[in-house]
Amino acid sequence: MAVGKNKRLTKGGKKGGKKKMGDPFLKKEWYDIKAPSMFGVRQCGKTLVSRTQGTKIATEELKGRVLEVNLADLNNDEDQASKKIRLCIEEVQGRNCLTDFHGMTLTRDKICSLIKKWHTLIEATVDVKTTDNYVVRMFAIGFTKKMPDQVASSCYAQTAQIRKIRKKMTDIMTAEAGKVQLRELVKKLIPESIGKEIEKQTQGIFPLKDCLIRKVKILKKPKFDITKLMELHGDGGDDAGVDMLRPENDEAVNTLTADVQAAAEDE
Repeated sequence: MAVGKNKRLTKGGKKGGKKKMGDPFLKKEWYDIKAPSMFGVRQCGKTLVSRTQGTKIATEELKGRVLEVNLADLNNDEDQASKKIRLCIEEVQGRNCLTDFHGMTLTRDKICSLIKKWHTLIEATVDVKTTDNYVVRMFAIGFTKKMPDQVASSCYAQTAQIRKIRKKMTDIMTAEAGKVQLRELVKKLIPESIGKEIEKQTQGIFPLKDCLIRKVKILKKPKFDITKLMELHGDGGDDAGVDMLRPENDEAVNTLTADVQAAAEDE
């Protein structure tokens, strides 16, 4: 190669060189996640965020973050392990992230364990507005059930029966969710009371089993209200203070009130 053609080789590599990367975790902070008061375990985990730097504020980066927690962990009950709850961070106070309910799904293995041959699977979907203006989309699932002492291997429902059952499912979901606030709806979803109601009311059309709310999505939220969120987290809502150990003296008067009264008497 002719000398002087490629000057870069003589100068010892590329200009500027590679920038040395530090450990990115040194620039991050841990925040505690607080679940709403309808769940048993309030401290449900931690989340990581980059420290405030310039216009990138850590608390603003956290807001809107969606977390997925198993219901068994939230309520310390292994029997509820088939449900996953989604929580959305709405507010950050100190090192605590206050969350609100954002959705619910059944785990994949639970749904797969329900689906079998020789049965009819019936699904229904409905959009409902709760009394506190949340628009919720609910998905229900149910399966036909064999009659006792049935000889035939299959228990398929007719199309007309499926239509009636689906109509009944949507009516029950609308009635159950449309008359309550979101927090009350979550309390209904945990013990699966809506599914039991569907099973009970569809007995006359075709007996069903394993009626469950498969999924719940929040489509639309009302304008953010900090007081409602604080009520949901139960921070200071029920705190009435401690009773005084001794009765207050009748002559005890607030100093400001005493000054105002004295000024009025002088006039």
